[in-house]
Amino acid sequence: MTGTSEAKAMPVATTCAPSRAGWRLEVYGTVQGVGFRPFVHRLATELGVDGTVWNAGGFVVIEVAGPRAVLDRLVTRLRTDAPPLARVVAVTCADLPEPPPAGSGFSVAESRSRAAAGGDAWVDIPVDTATCPACTRELFDPADRRHRYPFINCTDCGPRATIIDDLPYDRQRTGMREFSLCPACAAEYVDPADRRFHAEPLACPRCGPRLSWHPLATAAPDRGAHRAPDESVGRDAGTIPRARALGEAAVQAAVRVVDDGGIVAVKGLGGYQLVCDATSCPAVGRLRQRKGRQAKPFAVMVRDAAAAARLARLSSGELALLCSPSRPIVLLTARDDTAPRLAAAVHPGTRRVGLFLPYSPLHLLLLHDLDRPLVVTSGNLTDEPIVTDDAVAFARLASVADGFLAHDRPILARYDDSVAQVVAAKPAVVRRARGWAPASLPLPVPVPVPVLAVGAELKHTFTLAAGTRAIVGPHTGDLEDADTYDAFRATLAHLSRIHAISPELVVRDRHPAYLSSQFAAGWPPGKQMVVQHHHAHVASCAAEHGLTGPFVGVAYDGLGLGDDGTLWGGEVFVADLVGYRRFARFGRALLPGGAAAVRRPARMALGYLFGAEALGTPPLDDALTRPFLGRLEPHEVAVVRRMVERAVNSPQASSAGRLFDAVASLLGLCDTATYEGEAAVTLEAAALEAAATEGATLEGIVDDSDRSALGWRLARRDGLWVYDVVPTLRDVLSGHADGVPVARLAARFHATVAAVTVACCLEAARETGLRDVCLSGGVFQNVRLTAAVVKDLDHEGLRVHLNEQVPANDGGISYGQAAVAAARLTGLPGR
Repeated sequence: MTGTSEAKAMPVATTCAPSRAGWRLEVYGTVQGVGFRPFVHRLATELGVDGTVWNAGGFVVIEVAGPRAVLDRLVTRLRTDAPPLARVVAVTCADLPEPPPAGSGFSVAESRSRAAAGGDAWVDIPVDTATCPACTRELFDPADRRHRYPFINCTDCGPRATIIDDLPYDRQRTGMREFSLCPACAAEYVDPADRRFHAEPLACPRCGPRLSWHPLATAAPDRGAHRAPDESVGRDAGTIPRARALGEAAVQAAVRVVDDGGIVAVKGLGGYQLVCDATSCPAVGRLRQRKGRQAKPFAVMVRDAAAAARLARLSSGELALLCSPSRPIVLLTARDDTAPRLAAAVHPGTRRVGLFLPYSPLHLLLLHDLDRPLVVTSGNLTDEPIVTDDAVAFARLASVADGFLAHDRPILARYDDSVAQVVAAKPAVVRRARGWAPASLPLPVPVPVPVLAVGAELKHTFTLAAGTRAIVGPHTGDLEDADTYDAFRATLAHLSRIHAISPELVVRDRHPAYLSSQFAAGWPPGKQMVVQHHHAHVASCAAEHGLTGPFVGVAYDGLGLGDDGTLWGGEVFVADLVGYRRFARFGRALLPGGAAAVRRPARMALGYLFGAEALGTPPLDDALTRPFLGRLEPHEVAVVRRMVERAVNSPQASSAGRLFDAVASLLGLCDTATYEGEAAVTLEAAALEAAATEGATLEGIVDDSDRSALGWRLARRDGLWVYDVVPTLRDVLSGHADGVPVARLAARFHATVAAVTVACCLEAARETGLRDVCLSGGVFQNVRLTAAVVKDLDHEGLRVHLNEQVPANDGGISYGQAAVAAARLTGLPGR
C-alpha cells in the first residue's frame, strides 16, 4: 500500500456490523511536524470514536472504530479541517480485523520506524514556518514564562526541515534531542488540549537552546570599538571566541553593536545571517566592502507590513506573499521617498527592493528592540554557500562581523531565505529555499524508477523524483567551486536518506563543463539522461501546470548549450514533455572571450556591433557606433574587433539575456557587471522609471504610452523564424545620439522584445493550432517584459503559463529535467 497518488478516501468493503466499523487509515502528504496527530486526537475525541494515531515512516496511521457514518465524517474532515501547515495528499482505508473496543478512548501512540511501516511510502518533510500570532503574543508578554525567549514555537510554527535528522518526525530524530524537557514543557507535550501537544521543537528558557554573544578582537581599522580586547579568529583557524554574554544579555549586546553601526553574524534557522542597520550608509557600506558584494541589492527585514508599506508600494497580492507563513523576501517597487529610511547603498541602480518580515522569534526581538529596517543577508562571502556550522562561521565570517549572536541548537540542513515576487498578477518564486523547500511538487507523469535531476550551474537546485512527486532541493548557489559543490552533495545525501530514495537514473544538462554534469558523468552510461537546457526550462513551466501535450514554449535566459553546438538563450519551441522542435530564435552574435563577455556587457555590445548575424539588414554604420566606441578604451575595442573578425574564442549565441546586456551597455547603464544579471536589472530599472507613476505597483506599471517598439523584423533562416536585432540596435544608437532619454529607450526596448515574442508565439499558434504558451527562463523574471507579453497574448486568446512554484531562472531546471525524464521513461507520445 502506498500513498503516492492523489487518491481520495477509498471505498471500504467491511464485514463489520453496519452500526460499528473498524478502519485503518493511512494519511500521506505533509502530515508530520505540523500538528497532525494532535489534530486527529481532537477530532476523534470530538466525534466520540475509539482508537490510536501514530507517525509511521513518513505518513500517519489511524486505527479507529465507531459508527460507520461517523468514520465517514472523520475521513472527510481529515482533509477539510487539517491544520494550516498540513497538506493531505492521499488517504487510504482498509478494514481492521480487530477494531478497538467501544469506550476505550482515543490516544496518541509512539511512532514506528520506516521499516515497521513498510518503508516505501512517500515522505514529505515539513518546511520551516514563521512564528505564529499566538507565540508572538507570548514572546512579548511579560507574564508568560517564555517572555522574550528566542526559541518559542508550537505545533503551528517554528523550525522543521532545518532540524530534522530522520523520520518519523519525533524529537529524538531532530536537533532538539540533546535538550531534555523540563516538567512544565513535558506537561504541555503530553496534554491533548495544549497548543504544544507533541510539538517536537518545544522548549523554554529552563530546558531549551540558549543564545550566546561572541565579540571579536580588533583586527581591522574599520572595526570600531565593538570588539573585545582578546580572542580573534582567522578565516581558517576555526577557533570559537569565548562567549561574553548569554540569553537576554546576548540579545542586548548584539542590539548595541547594530545600533552603533556594527555588523552582527546571527545564527538563523537555516544558516548564519549578516545583520546591520539598513538606514546607516556607513554600516551598509562596510558590509559591502567586507562581504565583497559591490552592488547586488541587499534584502531588508522590517518589523511589520506597515513598515514595509512605508518603504515600498504593495499590491494585495504582494502583501499576501509578504505575510504568508513562508515569509519570503518579496521584490517590490521602492517608494520615491524612502531616504533616509533606507541607505542608498541597500539597492543601488534599481527601483526594486527586497523586503521581508521577521520569521523567527530572534528576528522579532531584534526588530522590536532596534525599531528600524535591518539588512539581513546570507552569512557568507560572495559566491560561497551560506554557513551553517559554528566553527566554520567563526572562521569564514570573522573578517565581516563585529560579533556573533550564536546558539547551541544545531542546524542539520542548509536553507537560505526564499525570494519571490508578483509577476503579471501572479506570485512567483525566484529562489526556492526556506519556507518552501523541500515540500514536494506533483509531476504530471509519474516516474517509473526513482530519478535524480542535477540541474545546471547558476542558482543551482537538484530534484529527487519518485512516483508522482518531486522534491526540489533548496537553493544552493552558483555551482562553480568546491565549497558549493560540497554543499550540494551534503544536501543531496541528507534529503536522499530522509526520503529513502535511491535514484536509479541521473538527469543532467547538455553542457559537459558544469559541475552538475561532471557529477552525473560518474554514473554508469546506461543510467544517465541528457536534457537540453531550454527544453528543461519550458518543461518546468508546463509540468507545474499539469500540461503533458504540445505547447508553445518560450525560453529566454543567458546561455545554454544548444543541439547545434552554439549557445542558445532566445528560443521559441513547439514542445511537449518528451521533446521539442525549435521554431524561432534570436539573431546570433559572438561572445568575445566567452565568459568574459558575460562579466563585461560592454564587450557583449561590441560582439553585437562587430559580429551580429547578417540577416539581410544593412550593417550598422560607423557614424552610429562611433560615440559608443569612443567612450571605451581603444585597446579593448581593437582586441575585441580582431577576436570577432577571426572568430577567436568567440562562441556564437542566440541569447535574449546577452542582448539585454548589450543594450544596457549601449545606453551607458552598465559596462561591467559585478553580479550575474546586473546589466539586465539596470535596464529594467530604467524602463520601470519611464513607466512608473505615483501609486503604481511593480506588477501594474506597464504603460501603453511607453510601449512603442523600436525597429525589428523576423527573417527566415534554415527553416526558423529569426529575430533580426540589427534594426533594434540601430534605433537604440540613433535615439541615444538624438538625446532621447535613456529611460524612454529602455522602455521601448522592452516593448520591442515583447512584440517580437508575441509575433513568434502567434505564428507558432497559427501554424500548429496550439493555444498554450509556457514562458520560462531567467529573463522572464523581468516584470516589465513579462507583463507586456502576458497582456498581449491574453488579448490574442492564448493561454499563458508562468513558473510559480519553481523559479523561472535556472533554479527550476532540475524540476523540468525530472518532468522530461518521467515523460520519456513512461513512453509518453512526444515529438
